[in-house]
Amino acid sequence: MITPMTKYSFILLNGQQEELLEKLQDLGLMDITRGTKPVDDTSRQIVSDIELVSGLIEALKKAEIPEGTVPERIDGDIIRLAGGMIMRYSEDTDAIKALEKEINSTKVWGKFDPDIVAKLKDAGIPLHFHVIGKKLFKQEWADEYALSVVDEDKNSVWFAVAGEDNLPGEIAAPAADVTSKEKELEEKKKHFEKVLARMAGAKERIGELEAYKAEKLSELDLHLATVAAAPAAEGTIVTLEGYAPTENDGKITETVDSLGVFYLKEEAKTADNPPVKLKNNWFARQFEVLTDMYGRPVYDEFDPTPILGPFFLLFFAMCMGDAGYGILLVLIGWFLKKKVPSMADMAPLVMILGVGTFIVGIVLHTFFGINLYEAAWVPSWLKKVMISGTVAGYDAQMVLAVGVGIFHICLAMVVKCICYTKRFGFAKTISSWGWTLLIVGAVITGGLALLGIIDMPAVKIILIVLGIVSGLGIFILNDLHRNPLLNIGSGLWDTYNTATGLMGDVLSYLRLYALGLAGGMLGSTFNMLAGMTLGINIPVVNWLLFAFIILIGHILNLALSCLGAFVHPLRLTFVEYFKNSGFEGTGRFYRPLNKQQTK
Repeated sequence: MITPMTKYSFILLNGQQEELLEKLQDLGLMDITRGTKPVDDTSRQIVSDIELVSGLIEALKKAEIPEGTVPERIDGDIIRLAGGMIMRYSEDTDAIKALEKEINSTKVWGKFDPDIVAKLKDAGIPLHFHVIGKKLFKQEWADEYALSVVDEDKNSVWFAVAGEDNLPGEIAAPAADVTSKEKELEEKKKHFEKVLARMAGAKERIGELEAYKAEKLSELDLHLATVAAAPAAEGTIVTLEGYAPTENDGKITETVDSLGVFYLKEEAKTADNPPVKLKNNWFARQFEVLTDMYGRPVYDEFDPTPILGPFFLLFFAMCMGDAGYGILLVLIGWFLKKKVPSMADMAPLVMILGVGTFIVGIVLHTFFGINLYEAAWVPSWLKKVMISGTVAGYDAQMVLAVGVGIFHICLAMVVKCICYTKRFGFAKTISSWGWTLLIVGAVITGGLALLGIIDMPAVKIILIVLGIVSGLGIFILNDLHRNPLLNIGSGLWDTYNTATGLMGDVLSYLRLYALGLAGGMLGSTFNMLAGMTLGINIPVVNWLLFAFIILIGHILNLALSCLGAFVHPLRLTFVEYFKNSGFEGTGRFYRPLNKQQTK
């Protein structure tokens, strides 16, 4: 549900806003109208400081410190010191890599004195160094030149020539012998060890950098709220506008009254475009992240999360369609909660989806690609809850997917009528009510007829009544202030769009059946391939191959199934459901002014 908001308008002398905003920041309940980008030199400097510290934190976390490195105690300004250490860490890392590369290229020539090479050149006997592909090297070159092969491998040949030559593959003479380069590398590594010790010490102070960053974020938030104040009365009076949940009125008025600030308080209206805060139970709250992916509802709209949650869970589970994968998702969610703090907030949603997948997987009788309905070891009482066979010649699971889609769209139409009537009044939603009455009424009537609750003569009467009443709303009364002939034309156009659109929307739900079927067939195929390896008459090897195919196959299938089970239910929600329910999702997020906290 959408939390009711109260609008606050503050009027105060210029200069008093800082104290007020600091108090509101401490409360953490008031959303002040403000910009979200740097607006002056002060905010630009704060953003620059935040970016600098963020870069330092990221670089320190990425620095590879060998195990056993004893951290060196780092005292002083950690921001200044960390910047210098990161620079030296980067320089030494690059220098060591360059030296190692140079040593590898020089090592082949062995130990020699560059000065002697220079003296030979001055004496008219220059030394030339070559490296060439082994297939291109010709042994007869040794008869024509003072050539000496230094080294060779299966691909290349390294050789030196004394005196003039025009042989291919000549390279620059090594600048130094390998011994001096190895000594230089050893000295550089010793220096790098000291840098690593200081980096390890700096890493221990990352918490201080994060605290400083949080402080700067709070400072920026406060400053942006301050500069959002609108000056009035020739700059001597400042006005501020903010929104807070109505349930917190007592705390806010108590704080503001203690400062002696004049303010006006009124119920927030849609025209004010107040920020939207969602308030749901524990279950629905896990799915708010999906609602926010589309957009927050506007203030007088409805919160789709309580309906989105159960249906997304059902759709996800149907697309996965495997009880075994549901167990794995629960275990993955538990692992995220216990071992991955950065993903702990998503863990409950993953576990909920896992439980739903397990239950629906049992109903669809698939467990790690095994058809439970055909398995002899599954008890008969459990098979009674499984959906199998056909309905009117169609696979029962396919009929289920279409039935779920019809119900989902009908629910969306009912929700649209109720919410639009609340927002715009009944007179402007007569056409929507007409379509809802016709389609939902026809679906309910057809369902009752299939169940044998009502007979065909009654069905005909009900459909005729529904057609007449809904037809009046669709073709005659769709706009009470317009020419009836125009209403008829508009109704015909709506009929074309609705008929073609609804058919496509319903058929879209077949993806729930198709994805579940594909995942089950792929899992079954991996099981079959793994079973074939047991026919290999090599003990141990056959079981190793069996385990490898089962493990890799089901991991791949789980990953593909999760991707499809997330994307396609999201599409059914965002396109089919939101379109038919009239959800806009253009509301403003509730972002209260508060103190930034570090974890």
